Amino acid sequence: MTDLTVPASESWGEWFDRHSRTFFIAPAVTLILVFAIFPTFYSILFAVSRVRFTPEGLSFRFVGLQNFARQIFGSEQDHFLGKIGELGLLEIGILTIVSACLLFWLYRSLSITSWVGMVGRLISALSAWFIAWLLCATLLIGNPIGTLLTTLFYVIIGCSLQFVIGTGLAFLCSQPIAGKNFFRVVFFLPLMITPLGVGYAMKMVADITKGPFQPLFGAASVDTWVWSASPWASRFVMMICDSWQWIPFIFICMLAALENVPRDHVEAAQVDGASSVQIFREVTWPQIIPVAVTVLLIRMIEAFKLVDLPNIMTGGGPGSSTESMTLHSMYIWRANDMGNSAAIAYLLLIVTVIVCASFFNYVVIGQLRKARAS
Repeated sequence: MTDLTVPASESWGEWFDRHSRTFFIAPAVTLILVFAIFPTFYSILFAVSRVRFTPEGLSFRFVGLQNFARQIFGSEQDHFLGKIGELGLLEIGILTIVSACLLFWLYRSLSITSWVGMVGRLISALSAWFIAWLLCATLLIGNPIGTLLTTLFYVIIGCSLQFVIGTGLAFLCSQPIAGKNFFRVVFFLPLMITPLGVGYAMKMVADITKGPFQPLFGAASVDTWVWSASPWASRFVMMICDSWQWIPFIFICMLAALENVPRDHVEAAQVDGASSVQIFREVTWPQIIPVAVTVLLIRMIEAFKLVDLPNIMTGGGPGSSTESMTLHSMYIWRANDMGNSAAIAYLLLIVTVIVCASFFNYVVIGQLRKARAS
């Protein structure tokens, strides 16, 4: 620890200068302790306890991992994981292929990574196998999926779609085309709208009977179809709404990265006769990879916390088909079941860490190594 006593031979000003770093960082450390670390440990107490409201306040009864087991093996399994069914021959075949691919990947990793890296790869492989098994045991046999797979759908499919569209728009606006400054402003507008406004606006736009696209739906003879009554239609509408709000974030970041690519590199490739596709693949893409993977990683972390759009547009329905894990945790918290709500939040934390760490280790670092090699 730092000795904060003042020596007799030292003035107060000299003593303060000597310990100025401690005093400057102390407020930030205090705020982190009060608003981050303490609530984290307190929420762990909720996750391993059965919490009840009493006239004296909150009553905690330690139950260990029962709140977590309830989500995975107990009464909440259908809600969290989905309705698990028996695997058929097709599903067993798919799962066998996935298992073989993962085992081959682990075998190849033995010669290129340390034992610490192998532990991480083993966790990633087991997680991938579990998701594959869950897909086979629910979606592929026609059973409803749970909030875990719904959340991964929003994250993986939604973020991939947003990145492709956002990067494509950024590439177009980085070209010398007329009116590109106008399009830059227009593409950025959705990011400045609150999620509440986005939810209600998209709910009106997606209204088949009264929305602005009603004539088109009527001409296509689908004016009696209700998208909010179909689980997968609701999920796709939710993903489209979330993409409309967050594509501008990817657009503005990727546009800044594209405009920082040295023009002399591009012009040299053009002089050598390279096509536009070759220039983007060999010159532009390697230089914007650090920004691209960082933006995508940030967006994935945000997508795991999706709660406002499904809450506003469908209330998590039909049934619980559009509920994310965050929304599921919020609904249980509203029902005063603090222990299970905290358990779901920590399960979400585990899923987020595994997915984002795997993405960073096997996609980001791989792309960066490839870019340096080229």
